[in-house]
Amino acid sequence: MEGIVDFIEQDTEEARQECSRAIEVIEGPLMDGMNVVGDLFGAGKMFLPQVVKSARVMKKAVAYLVPYIEKERDELGLAKMSNGRIVLATVKGDVHDIGKNIVGVVLSCNGYDIIDLGVMASSDKILSTARDEQADIIGLSGLITPSLDEMVHVAKEMERLKFDKPLLIGGATTSRTHTAVKIEQNYSGPTVHVIDASRAVGVMSKLMNEEDRETFVEERRDEYRAIRIQRREGKKVKRLSMEKARARKFVCDWSKYQAPSPKSKEPKIFSDYSLEELVGYIDWSPFFHAWELKGKYPAILESPKYGKEASTLFEDGQNLLDRIVSENLLVAKAVIGFFAARSEDELVRFDGTEFHFPRQLVDKGSNETNYSLADFIAPSDDWLGLFAVTTGHGADELAKTFEGENDDYNAIMSKVLADRLAEAFAERLHERVRKEFWGYAPDENLGNAGLIREKYRGIRPAPGYPACPAHEEKDKIWKLLNVEENTGISLTETRAMYPAASVSGWYFSHPESRYFSVKYN
Repeated sequence: MEGIVDFIEQDTEEARQECSRAIEVIEGPLMDGMNVVGDLFGAGKMFLPQVVKSARVMKKAVAYLVPYIEKERDELGLAKMSNGRIVLATVKGDVHDIGKNIVGVVLSCNGYDIIDLGVMASSDKILSTARDEQADIIGLSGLITPSLDEMVHVAKEMERLKFDKPLLIGGATTSRTHTAVKIEQNYSGPTVHVIDASRAVGVMSKLMNEEDRETFVEERRDEYRAIRIQRREGKKVKRLSMEKARARKFVCDWSKYQAPSPKSKEPKIFSDYSLEELVGYIDWSPFFHAWELKGKYPAILESPKYGKEASTLFEDGQNLLDRIVSENLLVAKAVIGFFAARSEDELVRFDGTEFHFPRQLVDKGSNETNYSLADFIAPSDDWLGLFAVTTGHGADELAKTFEGENDDYNAIMSKVLADRLAEAFAERLHERVRKEFWGYAPDENLGNAGLIREKYRGIRPAPGYPACPAHEEKDKIWKLLNVEENTGISLTETRAMYPAASVSGWYFSHPESRYFSVKYN
């Protein structure tokens, strides 16, 4: 319950000596403790970091007991007991797995067998494994938007192959609405969206309980049916024709504004950037969000609800971060470049290349602006910056080292910190672009708080985000900057970046450039 592992082998051996069989240590004191942890977690009185620490105790104790249990099982001819077996996977084309790993840990410490297929798992691999391993449930995870389509494909394949096992859907870009509208209608078996790890155990227990399952599944079906009806009958968003939307575009008097010529026009490569320099640029709020602690840093450390756990988590994160930096356990690489550009409607053209930046088509009113990122580039004689950064080299190896020690807590922590460092790297390079490499804001003087609040001039939007949802635009960045050769960041077939702790996008210098969404539904 306290998550202390300092003397776990000694304590486990003491318990084993007091029991007639090694399995009784798991079925007795270990599961008693985990049941209390599960109850407190479900009641909101214990939080995810504590649960993962408790799971670490459980895993280390079980690892110690396994040789004794296997010997006893062979001698007595006993079968392995389990609350249920679940196949978990990050779908094909996606490399993000922090959320999936957290769910796996939480479920495993509640007595479920987890078959984790890792990342980039094809539908064939997922479904063949589920059949071969006689899984009770299949769980899909993904972060980038193309993963949503891949989940739809898996659901269709499950229907085609006559599966009837429950399908769980999770990940930051997933939602009840997407599950209801896109996925559930393609699969006649139970389909459930799981919003976060705190709900996973409750969902699993209902699906695995014959008395609760039918009612739970019907409630979800009714809920998703209501969402579809609401979508069909809800207020329709009025769309403009492209001609009318362009008539409401952002208009700039380009005679009064001209972006300065970059001081460095050749692509600039950073092969081993100082991690120590990046630490001060970390935005810590998303660090806590990754662990399902809601709030902003540093206020969350004083939160009546989360403060104690947030402070402990922050200390643990700082300790591992210090080790990562001092031992150079991660490698930071990047490439940036600036290109003469000009705009035409929704296109930003280079010599031989063009980016397509879609325009908002929703009718927001005759006095409102319908933006495209191309509006912030002049029709002639302008500049656009491109970048790709990563702090993910070494992250998988570090996580696997911890996993080999049955330390999921630090395995997850290392990936969360790699993500934070990647965002910090993007922040730091953008600052240097504004002040040095492009130099359009040489006198800028902002602290980290000002950077987090984006008080600087210009923006750095990314492909796949609301202002430009198409991940395919990354292909052009990769070609122009020779990203894979210069940084080691590759793209999957759905344009997820690998290593996962990577960021890419564009630099716009116009003082009125801004973020927005082009989606209208």
